[in-house]
Amino acid sequence: MKTISLILCSSLFSVFAFPQWTWQNPLPQGNTLQSVCFTDANTGYAVGECGTIIKTIDGGSDWTILSSGTTNRLNSVYFTDANTGYVVGNYGTILKTLDGGTTWNELSSGTTDYLYSVYFPDASTGYAVGENGTIVKTINGGTSWTVLTSIITLEQLYSAYFTDVSTGIVVGDNGTIIKTTNGGTTWTELPSGTYHSLNSVYFTEASTVYTVGTGIILKTTDGGISWTELFSSQDVWLYSVFFTDANTGYAAGRDVGVEKIILKTTDGGSSWTAFSCGTDNLLSSVYFTDNNIGYTVGVGGTILKTTDGGVTLIEEIGLQELTFTIYPNPATNKITISNKRTLPGEPMINIFTLEGKQILHDECLKNNQTEMDVSKLAKGIYLVKIQTKAGVETKKLVIQ
Repeated sequence: MKTISLILCSSLFSVFAFPQWTWQNPLPQGNTLQSVCFTDANTGYAVGECGTIIKTIDGGSDWTILSSGTTNRLNSVYFTDANTGYVVGNYGTILKTLDGGTTWNELSSGTTDYLYSVYFPDASTGYAVGENGTIVKTINGGTSWTVLTSIITLEQLYSAYFTDVSTGIVVGDNGTIIKTTNGGTTWTELPSGTYHSLNSVYFTEASTVYTVGTGIILKTTDGGISWTELFSSQDVWLYSVFFTDANTGYAAGRDVGVEKIILKTTDGGSSWTAFSCGTDNLLSSVYFTDNNIGYTVGVGGTILKTTDGGVTLIEEIGLQELTFTIYPNPATNKITISNKRTLPGEPMINIFTLEGKQILHDECLKNNQTEMDVSKLAKGIYLVKIQTKAGVETKKLVIQ
C-alpha cells in the first residue's frame, strides 16, 4: 500500500507555508452546494439544496441565483456545451437548459429514486445514477430516459464517468465499482478490495482511473481489473476527485475533528499534500478550468477559488442577487421596471402569459429603469422575465 503524507495541524501549515484555502461567502440561508461545473474559464454553475442553481460569468467574482423551477435538492450538474446543461437531484429530478441556465425544463427520468450524478460522454448520450442501484440513460439529449435493468447491485451509486458512449465506471456504497463496455446493456462488478463508500470517480486516461471515498483513495491502471489503495484513514472522508492532467489531481472533503481539507497530488497519486481550507464546512465538489484555476463548493454555500493550483486563494467570492422591482403592481396602464445597481449588458425584458406566450418585449433600461405600456393587456396574471448577463429574474405582474 502506498502512503500519504498529511499535515493536519493548521499551525504547521503556516510555519511551513503549505498551500492554503480560505472559507468564502455562503449562500443566503446557507444552502449546501453539491456540485460545481464550468463551461469555460469564466462561466460556471453550482447546484445544491432547495433547488439552488447559481451561475457566474466572470470567473467566480459574482454569482447569481437562477430559477430552477424546483425545490428538490440538486446533486450534480454537467454541461455538454456552452448552452446545454443537465442537473439531477432527489425524487428522480432531471433538469435541462438550452440557453445557458436562463430557463430550465424538467425531463421525465422514469424513476423517483434520488439521482446523485450525471455524465454525458457526447451531446446525445447521457447517464445518471443514484439510490438502489438506479442507472438511467438517454440517447437523444434527454428527451427520453431508459431505466437500465441489468444492474447487478442495489447499492447507492454516487458517481459516474464515461470515456465514450459505451465505456464507463460507476462507484457507490460498500466499495461498489461497476463497469460497462457496451453502453450499459451489461455491467461487470470490479473487485475494489474495500467496503468503504466510494463517492467520486475520474478517468485520466482510458485505463487509468481514480476513485475516492470515506477514508480511501484507489487507483487502477488496467481499466479496473485491479485497484491499488493509495491512502486509507478513517478520519479523512473525500467526496470529489478531479485531475487537470495525468499526474496532477485534487480531492475535496472533510477531516474529522479538524479543518476540512483539499488533497493534491503531482505524481499520479503516489503522494498527496493536504491543504488547509480555513473552514469547518464539508467540501462536496472540486473542479478546475485549467492547471491553475480551480473551484470547490460545499456546505453552507461555501465557494473557494484558486488561481495558482492551490498555493493561494484570490479575492473573496460572493453571491449577488438581482434586485429588480416593478411598480405599480397591480397595474392598469403603465409599469416601471427598475434596478438598484448597474448590471453588465442591456437587460432583455419579456412579458409572458401563464401559458408561456410572449406578448411584450423591451431591451432598454435608461438610468437603471424603463417604462412599459401595459394598457392593452387583458386583466389577469402575467410573468415578467428580466434577463441580463448577470442572471435572470422572473416576477409576477397583476393587471387589473
